[in-house]
Amino acid sequence: MPPDSSTPAATFADLNLHERLLKAVDALAFEAPTPVQVAAIPVALAGRDLFAIAKTGSGKTAAFVLPLLARLLADEGKPMAPRALILSPTRELARQILDDVTALARFTFLKAEIVTGGEDFKVQAARLRRNPDIIVATPGRALEQLGTGNLDLHRAATLVIDEADRMLDMGFSDDVITLARACPASRQTLLYSATPGDARLQQLLGEVLRDPARLVLDDHRADSSTILQQVIPSDDNPHKEAQLKWLLAQGNAAKAMVFTNTRDMADRLQGVLISSGLRVFVLHGDKDQKRRKEAIARFRESKAAVLVTTDVAARGLDIEALDLVINFDMPRSGDNYLHRVGRTGRAGAPGHAISLVAAHEWNLMVSIERYLRRQFERRLLKEVPGNFKGPKKVKASGKPVGKKKKDSGRKDAAKKPAARGARPKTPKAPGASADGMAPLKRPRRPGQ
Repeated sequence: MPPDSSTPAATFADLNLHERLLKAVDALAFEAPTPVQVAAIPVALAGRDLFAIAKTGSGKTAAFVLPLLARLLADEGKPMAPRALILSPTRELARQILDDVTALARFTFLKAEIVTGGEDFKVQAARLRRNPDIIVATPGRALEQLGTGNLDLHRAATLVIDEADRMLDMGFSDDVITLARACPASRQTLLYSATPGDARLQQLLGEVLRDPARLVLDDHRADSSTILQQVIPSDDNPHKEAQLKWLLAQGNAAKAMVFTNTRDMADRLQGVLISSGLRVFVLHGDKDQKRRKEAIARFRESKAAVLVTTDVAARGLDIEALDLVINFDMPRSGDNYLHRVGRTGRAGAPGHAISLVAAHEWNLMVSIERYLRRQFERRLLKEVPGNFKGPKKVKASGKPVGKKKKDSGRKDAAKKPAARGARPKTPKAPGASADGMAPLKRPRRPGQ
């Protein structure tokens, strides 16, 4: 159910929010609600379950935080247990959601705590005993705290599941269902996804939602028209490293993110770029929580820096003034490509995305183009020349024209004319020797 485009854009005051929340919105200098906020906030305030498809960077965090806070403010009294649970697929996104909750609740007495992996389990348990109003958590650690009795969800009247499609990709489906069942059956559930998902998501919807309102705010394959998206052919990884160093050394981008498919490559590129005199931070799943938080914080604070990361940073992170995204490795799917590229060009600002594509990645790149229904700009980096400049001939699909396979040796032998004077071969009788004669019978030796 898309929002009515004929309705003029509302102000936050038109959304029937609590005056303390409107004061926070003004303090944060929010000018007007985004389409996802206009569509989702009234539904959530009415108490209905909600399934919303909204891309990252659309303002969806405030779309679920504001009505959640409004409902908690309407239910006054000291909580005996947390009254809301927000689930996020990654620690980084959970931390950012907590920051948004804290900012929007600044003029209230509502408190929130975070429960994620990578932090001291006992310290988290002590914080949970204070009965904060809101818990922001990753599924795995929330389930661990629930199992030890530290997390009490019997009064959680609101459950928010953010980036549900990503959660399923990470294998959290069973954890999410278990946590949902630990909440009251009468709870309100708000589920957000960047894509329509597959059969697994439909199954999750059936498990956790009751007669939900459905909002499709965005075509999940659409990207920002303000982002210049380019493809540069590369020979191999050493050639990519030389191209990467040249692109980052130009000084056109104050802040850049470089995406890889593996943790080992992220660590390697950090060393390669530091040796070139660049200020570089690295982020991936092998880093402990303290180092991950430190990397993001220092990258945000820097005026000029590079963050080398895996897809752990592809969703949810909002980095101001991020000028450039470089795919050192081509992402494995069109959705992953969108989430990576979506780190730049946010809120209508101009952005630049470059993918370094080796010959073996070309078909993958073309498949992503077809999925997104667009063609990336081709660019040759003459300053760092290479042998591969893209396929010489391509099909209508954009994929390279493959070489014709040679006939097998048997076919060649069948077509080869017989030599002069050669006898035509006769079929060999069963049990016959190579010359067609019956085999000689040899006497059996003892022991055979």
